[in-house]
Amino acid sequence: MTKRGKKYQEASKIVAEGKAYAPDEAIELAKEAAYAKFDETVELHLKMGVNPRSADQQVRGVILLPNGLGKRTRVLVFSQGEGIRAAEEAGADYAGADDLIKQIEDGWLEFDVSVATPDMMPKVAKLGRILGRRGLMPNPKSGTVVPPQDLGRVVDEARKGRAEFRLDRTAIIHLPIGKISFEKDRLLENLSAAVEAIVRAKPSGAKGQYIRSASLSTSMGPGFKLDIASMLALSSSMSR
Repeated sequence: MTKRGKKYQEASKIVAEGKAYAPDEAIELAKEAAYAKFDETVELHLKMGVNPRSADQQVRGVILLPNGLGKRTRVLVFSQGEGIRAAEEAGADYAGADDLIKQIEDGWLEFDVSVATPDMMPKVAKLGRILGRRGLMPNPKSGTVVPPQDLGRVVDEARKGRAEFRLDRTAIIHLPIGKISFEKDRLLENLSAAVEAIVRAKPSGAKGQYIRSASLSTSMGPGFKLDIASMLALSSSMSR
């Protein structure tokens, strides 16, 4: 078991063992427990009742968080000709083709989101080993492989707070929902939007309880177990 530092142990004292918190209370406590000197990310962790090895039980999607992520997102676009121009006009940090592929092969990874036009995917495919394990590979299912005319919209969304969620091999979804400096209401709105998107993405093969457990934490702080009924009720009320 990993040995935690003194600051973490001190922050953990406010966690009531076995208690499931309502979302607003969990956010307030996460703010209280935050001790890092930087603006920590607030993270949602969901244990899903699906089999990650089953093709018809995959959970994946994209959500545009209403209050953003609180950080500047560096966007890279793989495209050619007019696609490069469209990407640059939309505010992409990097846009290109073979030149960017070569840089990445050489070890450069100074970006947070990558987008590609379909014609570039045969070339980008060879970067799968590098980008895939870092969650940076363009993928049609996550809406990051789009025709040139859609590049402006996707780049703009990425810069405003576009977050991708996907099931990992242990059937858990990890998703950032903002920064600890956000006001509570802004975090609640982002949490609501995230949960709503994940519920909408329920796969056809899912059986039984879809979300088995949920917790909220900051980058460095302890986790607070969420009451699932309250979390789902919040999502439902805010989406009306």
